[in-house]
Amino acid sequence: MKTLRIQRTVALGAATLLAAASATVLGAATAYADDASPTIGTLTVNPATGADDELMSVVSSGSCPGGTNLQLLVLGQGFPAEGYGASLNQAQSVFPPDAQGRMTVPLNDTMRSFAQKNGFSTLTGTYEFHLRCRNKIGVTYFGDFVGSVRFTSPTAYTSTDPNAPAAVATTTTLTVTPGSSATVGSDVKLTAAVSPAAAGTVQFLDGTTPVGSPVAVASGQAELTVSTLAQGAHSLSAVFTSTDAHYLGSASAATAYTVSPQGATATTTALAISPSGSAAKGSPVQLTATVSPNAPGTVQFADHGTPLGSPVAVSGGTASATVSDLAEGDHAVTAAFTPSDAAQFAASASAAVPFTVTAVVTPPNPGDPTAPAPVSETITTTVAPGALVISVAGGNVTLPPLALNSTSTLYSAAGPIQAVTVTDTRAGAPGWSVSGQVAQFTSGGNAINAQNLGWAPALVSKGDGLKVTLGGQVAPANAVEANDAGALGLKSSRTLATATGLGTAKLGADLTLLAPTSTLAGTYQGVLTLTAI
Repeated sequence: MKTLRIQRTVALGAATLLAAASATVLGAATAYADDASPTIGTLTVNPATGADDELMSVVSSGSCPGGTNLQLLVLGQGFPAEGYGASLNQAQSVFPPDAQGRMTVPLNDTMRSFAQKNGFSTLTGTYEFHLRCRNKIGVTYFGDFVGSVRFTSPTAYTSTDPNAPAAVATTTTLTVTPGSSATVGSDVKLTAAVSPAAAGTVQFLDGTTPVGSPVAVASGQAELTVSTLAQGAHSLSAVFTSTDAHYLGSASAATAYTVSPQGATATTTALAISPSGSAAKGSPVQLTATVSPNAPGTVQFADHGTPLGSPVAVSGGTASATVSDLAEGDHAVTAAFTPSDAAQFAASASAAVPFTVTAVVTPPNPGDPTAPAPVSETITTTVAPGALVISVAGGNVTLPPLALNSTSTLYSAAGPIQAVTVTDTRAGAPGWSVSGQVAQFTSGGNAINAQNLGWAPALVSKGDGLKVTLGGQVAPANAVEANDAGALGLKSSRTLATATGLGTAKLGADLTLLAPTSTLAGTYQGVLTLTAI
């Protein structure tokens, strides 16, 4: 059993008029001298080793945070201190970024030719390449991606230092809150987790388009909240660029996300694949999407964004399709729900489910007289009893200040609970139910009736082995007084979700708290008790 402490501050009393002035600076860029443009990422040289008369190209670790043009400079012994133009200033559109935001720019000649044009013939030591993000004209720079090569002889180079320790690989994972979908204009929180924790920045992407500016990584995380995602389908990802040479950059998998019109009821779409995990090439694979709440519409199954067949109609909250032509190898399957009435229900998309198609193994010919006789082994295993575990991301929920409604008849506030994680590993898969009940909100001797708190349950994520059914939406009482003895809202125990199967599910809920205008000023707290059985 877990408890969440919900804190609410009510500021009441003499009316006060506050005038707030704010200013936003958009896209401000700093002009740097030629040798003082800030480093914003790294460059990889291709080929990594080669000769002085070979054509080379460089690949950036991310996309430019500003500017419209790129300039590639080479610096080192024999070249000007401000760098020599290995690729002239030209539009970034000539070098479009790939799905991870990386740009590939070729040098316009060989290193041998560059040396001869600058009056020397012997290339020695380390030469740096700076891919500079800049304006088309003028000296406004937005930063450099930096890489280098080392000439081990006058005619041969390598892009690695043989004496340097090997860089540590990193992984970047993207979490989007709320999960899978949101409405136009609402806040969407992007959280990138980098492991192991390393210094650097994360550029969030929508497809190949940067979302905001790069965000510094702190304690292995980078966060960005946006409210400008356009209505429709999105493919969100996060690209980590290390500023520590001991760590490599990395990119997250793409997360399918849908932004729906305002006023539409939010939906969630979960995908299950049978058999789970893998199947032999040519075997039938069943895809089942569960849409909650049950809403009319269609589901499009896709593999790495490529549609698998035609859209399938939703019936009874589910849509299913069977495919048997998946190619051998790794797949990332998604399910995207499109409502019949976009004004009534919001679209949503499942997380990508990994799936592997294996090669068909041909058994030996049983009639072959040279085949050895079969042998056998007795296999023994034990099924552990398992356990049902419930936990929350944090013990406190702070709602925004209660605000007076437009008719001045009551106060209201809204916000999400901390994510609730339920893990069931019990043998026999008996299923579980999670319910919640709140105690009276109090501040000293004053109170807000617990009936005035309601919620709308939500599914954040779930394992393939679970079928989760959300509890119904619970409306708050209409700002009843503290002494009202009713049993509305979350004053009574209400179901958050039920489930069958084994695995882990993350649950959420959007809270709504009302209070009468007679409520006295203070900080009110009530305890929400969550019980799993």
